[in-house]
Amino acid sequence: MNEEEIRSFLSSFPDGWDELLKDEKNKTYYQNLLLSVSKKYLTEKVYPPYEKVFSAFSYTSVDDIKCVIIGQDPYFNEGQANGLAFSVNKGVRLPPSLLNIYKELFNEYSYPIPKNGSLESWARQGVLLLNSSLTVKEGEPNSHSKLGWETFTDDVIKIIDSLDRPIVYLLWGNYAFKKSSLIKSRKAFIIHTAHPSPLSASRGFFDSNCFKRCNEYLIKNDIEPIDFQIKD
Repeated sequence: MNEEEIRSFLSSFPDGWDELLKDEKNKTYYQNLLLSVSKKYLTEKVYPPYEKVFSAFSYTSVDDIKCVIIGQDPYFNEGQANGLAFSVNKGVRLPPSLLNIYKELFNEYSYPIPKNGSLESWARQGVLLLNSSLTVKEGEPNSHSKLGWETFTDDVIKIIDSLDRPIVYLLWGNYAFKKSSLIKSRKAFIIHTAHPSPLSASRGFFDSNCFKRCNEYLIKNDIEPIDFQIKD
C-alpha cells in the first residue's frame, strides 16, 4: 500500500456513481481530501480499509436507491467498520446501536434478533448506508470529519435529491436530521427519530415504526418494499 495507490482508488467511484459524481472529483476540496486521507492511511490506523471506503456505493447502485440511512462516521475499533453505516461484518459482535436497530425491527415485525451484523442485504435492496465521514482514526470518533468528507457526502445527498423520485430518508438523531435541509424534492419522505444508541433509543427510536413507515411509503409509490430481516 502506498499513497499513490490509495489516491488512485479514491479517485474512482463504483459503476453508475462515477458518472453521477464526475464533477465532484475535480473540485479543489476533493483533491485536498484525497491528499489528506491517503497520508492518514500511511501515518495512522484508519478504518475502514481503503478498499472498503466506497462500499455503500458499490452495493447500492444509483438506479436502485429506495432509502437513505445517514450515519456520522465509521466504527473506530479494529475489525468493525466495513464501509456501510451501522453495519459490521458477519461474526463481529453487534455494536449497541445496531442491536437496538434489531430490537426495533423485532418490535415492528417480530423478526428474531440475529447475531449477524452485516447489513449488506439491505444495501443490495436499495438502502444507501451512508456515513457523513467515510474514514476515521482508530479510537477517535469524528477524527476525520474536518478533512472534507462531509462536503462530499452532503453533495452526494443533494445529487440523490435531484433525481426527484420517491426516496425515503431515515434520519436517526439530531446530527442526521440536520441533513434534511439538503433535501428539497417533494417526492422525498423524511422520517426523523431519535438515534438508536443506548443513550437515546428509548426517547423516540423504539416504537417509532420507522421501518414500517418506510415500506408503506414505498408501496404507496409502487416500489417494492425492503425486506429488513437479517438472517444469521
